[in-house]
Amino acid sequence: VQLQASGGGLVQAGGSLRLSCAASGRTFSRYAMGWFRQAPGKEREFVAAISWSGTSAYYQDSVKGRFTISRDNPKNTVYLQMNRLKPEDTAVYYCAATERISNSRASYDYWGQGTQVTVSS
Repeated sequence: VQLQASGGGLVQAGGSLRLSCAASGRTFSRYAMGWFRQAPGKEREFVAAISWSGTSAYYQDSVKGRFTISRDNPKNTVYLQMNRLKPEDTAVYYCAATERISNSRASYDYWGQGTQVTVSS
């Protein structure tokens, strides 16, 4: 499956952004989807994941209550709504696909190219 992330940009602290990840190729609805992020000089870290049906979702503790992951299977798209953004959310955000929902980077087989999110203070 090919993944294309978009929606990043520059936003002030407290603002919002919505990231999108469009999938093509293999059947999108068969895959659980995740969002990861990587800040300069840091490891790529888990942000959120959603099951293939959309009924289960996991979040990193630091984004709980601020970020929401969702998916639209007919549109082959997964979203990450990010509210009350903080400067520490600044990173390149990646979407990824896996056969079973997971918060482990190693579990994901397919990756998008990343979209930059910058939060100014």
